[in-house]
Amino acid sequence: MSLRRADSVKAELIRDGVPANAIDIHGYGEAHPLVPTGPDTREPQNRRVEIILH
Repeated sequence: MSLRRADSVKAELIRDGVPANAIDIHGYGEAHPLVPTGPDTREPQNRRVEIILH
């Protein structure tokens, strides 16, 4: 799921003119939640895309 979300954002950025080779995507899934939760707990803040500019 996290990679599909990142791919969707990448596609939008490319449509807006950002070069594809300037975009790296990573899916972390349950490995790096923003808000730690217990098993089977839904947390909207953990369904996110972060854009980091260097």
